[in-house]
Amino acid sequence: MIWLDYIVFSLLILGLLLVIIRLVIGPKLADRIVALDTFNMIVIGIIVFIALLQNSILYLDIAIVYGILAFLEIVVFARYVEGKNNDHR
Repeated sequence: MIWLDYIVFSLLILGLLLVIIRLVIGPKLADRIVALDTFNMIVIGIIVFIALLQNSILYLDIAIVYGILAFLEIVVFARYVEGKNNDHR
């Protein structure tokens, strides 16, 4: 089953690269925020995958903390975009 681990990890990295491309060339700020949220979710998936490979619960705690911080980050960016849109009206 080790070949399946390589396939899963390569697909996670491929998704991460595609999200980075969207983050860089996103035409709108909202596209970049969605790409950043997707980036955070893929990174959480990678951390959980590493926890599975290393058979360590510590990585799961790190993934939970990272998920909470990623959620707060997206809330802050959403508030920023909301405030930016209200200034132009």
